[in-house]
Amino acid sequence: MAKEAKTRSSKPSERKSSKKESVAPLDQGSEESKFRPRLRDIYEQQVVPALMKEFGYKNVMQVPKLERVVLNVGMGEAIQNVKLLEGAVAELGLITGQKPVVTRAKKAIAGFKLRQGLPIGAKVTLRSRRMYEFFDRLVTLALPRIRDFRGVSPKAFDGRGNYTLGLKEQLIFPEIKYDEVASIHGMDITVVTTARTNDEGKALLKHLGMPFRT
Repeated sequence: MAKEAKTRSSKPSERKSSKKESVAPLDQGSEESKFRPRLRDIYEQQVVPALMKEFGYKNVMQVPKLERVVLNVGMGEAIQNVKLLEGAVAELGLITGQKPVVTRAKKAIAGFKLRQGLPIGAKVTLRSRRMYEFFDRLVTLALPRIRDFRGVSPKAFDGRGNYTLGLKEQLIFPEIKYDEVASIHGMDITVVTTARTNDEGKALLKHLGMPFRT
């Protein structure tokens, strides 16, 4: 009986262990996971010392950093044409290198023929290596491709150091081929930081290459 009880008690821990393995990053241990983003080195070697001097931080842990980048695409047209949403999901995957999550309507709106639970968009949340890699491509490749680009607004902070940027079309990303686009759509990109104020958040993003208008 004691032996049987011991065998049974070990099963929950085994299941718990397997669950942890299932939620591990898909690219863990791959060649991609060994890649160190250029922007992370710039942050550690150049941005941290600059911010410590600028704001008088006494400890490296006080220096604000990027926490995550969230890309959100709203596709109201998907109510009439589901293929448009499928295209947006595929494009978002190409841009970020990560599988998007389909967002659904939280409530029904009769005037727009919108039912609760209907798929209306897609979202991706980037962290760690992919976050740095995407942000680097955004400020060095994508934004400069905007026609008559003169910088992004310095006023789109939320009061806690987080910044939201609205893009009118996905074509500015080099991964997207114009001939294969089903529809042109915009997206919102929210950069979440550990900064406590807008000034600290703005300084962090500016040192990382965000081209703010003067």
